[in-house]
Amino acid sequence: MANTQSAVKAARQNERRRRRNRMVRSATRTYVKKARVALAEGDIELAQEAVRQAVVALDKAAQKGIIHRNNASRRKARLMRQLNRIGQME
Repeated sequence: MANTQSAVKAARQNERRRRRNRMVRSATRTYVKKARVALAEGDIELAQEAVRQAVVALDKAAQKGIIHRNNASRRKARLMRQLNRIGQME
C-alpha cells in the first residue's frame, strides 16, 4: 500500500492509465482480427477497409506508447503484404 500522498496519487494515475491502455490495446486487436478475417475471406473491398482501420488503430496505439512503434510497423507490414497478395490473385 502507498505510504505517501504522492504515492497514492501515482497509484491512482497508474490505474487510470492501465485501464485506458487496456481499452486501446483491446480495440486495436479487434481491428487487426477483423482485417485478418476479411483477408481470409478474400473479399478485396472489405479487406481494404478492414486493413485501413487496423492501420489507423495500430498507429494511434503506437503514438500513445501503448505498443512499440516497431511492433505497429511490423503488424502493418504483414497486413499490407497479405492484402497485396489478394490483389495480385484477382
